[in-house]
Parts: sequence; structure tokens; C-alpha cells
Amino acid sequence: MTPPNPPETMSAWETVGAPARIRQVTRSVPSPGPGEVLVAVEACGVCRTDLHVTEGDLPEHRPHVVPGHEVVGTVTRQGPDASRFAVGDRVGIAWLRSTCGACRWCRSGRENLCPTARFTGWDHDGGYAGYTTVPEAYAYRIPAELSPEQAAPLLCAGIIGYRALRRAALPPGGRLGLYGFGASAHLTAQLAVAQGAEVHVLTRGEQAQRLALELGAASAGPAAGMPPVPLDASILFAPAGELVPVALAGLEQGGTLALAGIHVSDIPRLDYQAHLFRERTVTTVTANTRRDGEEFLTLAARLRVRSSVNAYPFESADRALDDLAHGRFAGVAVLSRAATAR
Repeated sequence: MTPPNPPETMSAWETVGAPARIRQVTRSVPSPGPGEVLVAVEACGVCRTDLHVTEGDLPEHRPHVVPGHEVVGTVTRQGPDASRFAVGDRVGIAWLRSTCGACRWCRSGRENLCPTARFTGWDHDGGYAGYTTVPEAYAYRIPAELSPEQAAPLLCAGIIGYRALRRAALPPGGRLGLYGFGASAHLTAQLAVAQGAEVHVLTRGEQAQRLALELGAASAGPAAGMPPVPLDASILFAPAGELVPVALAGLEQGGTLALAGIHVSDIPRLDYQAHLFRERTVTTVTANTRRDGEEFLTLAARLRVRSSVNAYPFESADRALDDLAHGRFAGVAVLSRAATAR
């Protein structure tokens, strides 16, 4: 069904900085530029990166930007020279919005490191709004079997977790540790279990630990504790630098620790013998490539990776961010047009 023509104005949330984080405003519906499409937003995930943007942990790139980079919606208008998607197609919009395509990083398949990359909900208005635009080359087709609420978290939490899993160099059938068990971790755990890994979760909060066990983790314990077995690889999802030496101490020799956050608090001094010797590796994760997104969305549909969704109406975006900041839910928060106030 062809969507109706968009209105002239829309409701949106924009950043104002801590402690309020965001405020609701009325804005003009944007027009798609060359190679872009206008998307009517159906659902938008609430990501921890949104907190970092709204609370100033990340430097301000655009004043009063509309957050949100896990966007699912319907194409309602094509800009000049846009032909990849038709009006009425359902698409996803992720964190990576554009790259130069010409630097050595882009030319070597590492566009996530492009020095002039631009990001949804940081450099450009995102999905905490009725409509947003996206260059069609950076949008994703959403598998038909996924609802907007299920698909939205896959577009950042899922993709970043997938890249972090690859960076962690987990051997086939290996033992994987996940530190923190929020949006990314609960999706990564499902993917790893489906691929034959033995997953051990270390996180605060009994609710998150229960969810980890329900999703197939072999164990779930406190974030600062030691895993029951040495781990071949670990991923630190919690933005807590004090857990880096803890996670390194839990690794088997030759193991890798991947830091998945865009922001991590200060890391304590590391002891070379205790934490790094015997070829332990520390690596980081920076954004994602479009190939990461395509690969993960295919795997997620095939392996039935599903989000544990806490749905909020768009009018409650401020409450969703506050609940995320205070750890009031397990799984993911999603702003949904289908959700009702609670």
C-alpha cells in the first residue's frame, strides 16, 4: 500500500543536554536530497549511544539534533536520482549515515574508520521523530518476517554486537564472555549460542542474569566476578573501564577482549603479567561497515535472533532514555507507533 503524502510538520525530540537530555518540539518534515529517501518512522530503538549523545559523553556535532539511529520505517518520497527503493518499501536506518568512499579506509573495506564519516542521530537528525531522511546507499532492506519493533534494535545493538563478535576472534565452539547484558549483548548471545559457542554472562542485576540464562547462556554471574572457566574471547559491552582488567583476568592465554562501546570510562592501570602476558589481546570496535549490517541482518533472520523488547510510545522517549540510564529493564527499549502510554 502506498503511504500517504507526508504532512508539513511533525513532532520530534531534540537534544538539550543533561539533566533534561531531550525535549519535544514541532519541526518541518524534511525533504530528501539527491540520492536520499524520506522515511516515515514506525519504530526506533533507544540505544545507549543516544544517552552518550544526549548527556554530553560524546562531543556535540550538531546542536539540538534529533537522536535515534535504529530506525525502521516506510519510504514515502524519493529525492532526485534515488531509485534503489520504491515508495512503500520498508527500510532500516543505522548509525553509519555516509562516508567519503575515496580515502584509504573506504577503499580497503574499512569504511567504519573513514575520517569524514557521518552518523545518524549525531551529525544528522535521526529517528526520534515522525520522519527522517537517509542516503539510500546507507539504508537496509528489512526482512519481511521481522516486525518494526523486532527489527529496530538489530540496526545498531545487533550490528555492533556482530562486529564485536568478529573482532573478538572467538574460535569455533569456543567459550565467550559477555560483560554487561543490555541491548547488544542479549542479541550477540543468541547469535553466538546458535553458532555453537559456550556463552558466559557477567552482569549486574538479577533480571539481566535471568534473561541471559533463558537465552541459552551456560552461566550468568556478577559483572566483577570471575567466569567459571577460562574464556577464549570476551566482549565488554558495559561502558565501565574498571571492568577491563577484570575481563582480561578471566581470559585464557591467547584470548581476545573486544571493547564494544563508543564511550568507556577511565581504565585502571593494567599489570602486564596478570592481564596481558601470554598473548592476550585487547581490541576495540568502531561503528560498522554496511557489509556488517547486511551480513548480520541475514544471519539474524536465518538463526531467529529476537529482541527482548520493551515498547514505549514516541511521546515517552524521555522516559525510555531515563529507564535505560537507570537500568530499569532487561533487553531493549523501542519507541513504537503501535505502543500505548503506560
